[in-house]
Amino acid sequence: MFNEKLLDILACPVCKVGVEYDRENQKLICTKCGRRYRIEDGIPIMLIEEAELPEED
Repeated sequence: MFNEKLLDILACPVCKVGVEYDRENQKLICTKCGRRYRIEDGIPIMLIEEAELPEED
C-alpha cells in the first residue's frame, strides 16, 4: 500500500514538479510532462529510464 503522505515531498525527476497518485493503476503521474512512475510493493520507482512516457494524441 502506497503512503499518500509522500505526495507532499515527491517530484518528477525530470520536471521537478509534483506528482498525482493514480490509485487504480498504482502509478504516480507528473503534473507537467505526464510521465508515469509505477509503484511496487508500496515503493514508488522514480527512475527516469523506468518511467512510462505519456501517450501521444
